[in-house]
Amino acid sequence: MYQLETSAAFDSAHFLSDYNGKCANIHGHRWTIKVSVCADSLADSGEKRGMVIDFGDLKKAVRSLADSYDHALLYEKGSLRAKTLEALFEEGFKLIELDYRPTAENFAFAFFGQLRAQGLPVRRVTVYETPDNCASYLEE
Repeated sequence: MYQLETSAAFDSAHFLSDYNGKCANIHGHRWTIKVSVCADSLADSGEKRGMVIDFGDLKKAVRSLADSYDHALLYEKGSLRAKTLEALFEEGFKLIELDYRPTAENFAFAFFGQLRAQGLPVRRVTVYETPDNCASYLEE
C-alpha cells in the first residue's frame, strides 16, 4: 500500500465546557493537522501517472482546511451565553460554532470527514494540540 502524508497548522482558541480543569478556561493552541492518504495502486495513465494523488492537490486541501480555522475562537454550540456571543460578535472576533466539543479527538474525526467529502483517499488524520500531544482518527 502506498501512503502520502502532509500537514498544515493553524492557531486558534478553545475551551472545554463542563470540564473540571485548566482547559475549562479559554486558551490557545498551535494545532497541526497531519493527513495520510493511501492507495493500493498508482495511477497508470495521464498526468498523474505514478502517483497516488498530486501532492499539490493534497497540500492545497489540507492548507485550506487549516486556514478556515485560523485565528478563531472554536466553541461548542450551546456552551456560551447569548450575551457573550453578542458581545464577541460586536467586537468583530472570528467565532466558529461547532456541533461537537472542540477536542483533538473530535477535530481528527471532523477533519477526516471534511477531507473525505472532497474525494481525497484519506486513511488517517492526526491532530496535534501541542508538539507532544495528538489524537488520530484512522479508517480501519
